[in-house]
Amino acid sequence: MTTFLRDTTTILSREFKPALRDSGGLLFEMGQPLLFLFLFGSLLDGAVGSSWQWFVPGILVMMCLTGPMSTGYTLLVELIGGSMERILVTPLNRTAMLVGKSAKAMLTLLVQAVLIILLALPLGFELHAVGVLAGLTQLMIFGVGLGALSYVLAIKSAPSGTLFYVVSQSVLFPLLLLSGVLLPLETAPAWMRAVAQVNPVTYVVEAQRALFSGDLTHPSILYGTASAIALAALGLHLGNRALRKGL
Repeated sequence: MTTFLRDTTTILSREFKPALRDSGGLLFEMGQPLLFLFLFGSLLDGAVGSSWQWFVPGILVMMCLTGPMSTGYTLLVELIGGSMERILVTPLNRTAMLVGKSAKAMLTLLVQAVLIILLALPLGFELHAVGVLAGLTQLMIFGVGLGALSYVLAIKSAPSGTLFYVVSQSVLFPLLLLSGVLLPLETAPAWMRAVAQVNPVTYVVEAQRALFSGDLTHPSILYGTASAIALAALGLHLGNRALRKGL
């Protein structure tokens, strides 16, 4: 366990150093979520009840999808450039390598999420501290699974990277639209609601909205947490196997 923690910290430090040198890049990544928050969120004011309690969790889930899923691109660049091969000849634990890379994406997401919440407070967002903490924890678990799956996709896509771009772009937006992140699904066509029921992101979105509203006993929280844990377990399993066998 000591070796695992040491290797995880080593990878996390390696991943974070470029991000700290380019802090402007982190702020640039927040451009689209902020645009949705201030413009789209204002359009929904009064249309979905307490709009900010409804919309802020949706924005955070959207960030959780786009951020960790895009982190596979970093691994793809390392695979194409050959730097990953130099890491693999070291005695670093492969699972620690995966967890360290995913943890970097999660810490970045956590910082961005806190900033989004703080910016939403003057707009009318009500802070339910326990629910927000529980919601962010759930998002971290969900994001770890997404990040790990993006690494699997990057490994399978090397060296051309074509598969990574095709799959990430063709899967990401349907997952967003069919989870009710931006618009309520209650008025959607029956077929769309049916598809949303098999979309794991839908359950995470519903759980996030319940938690951020302070409703800690809502049944959706159980389903959302189960979806997040299941995806994290699947992602780490497939990611670990891909790092051990696919490289």
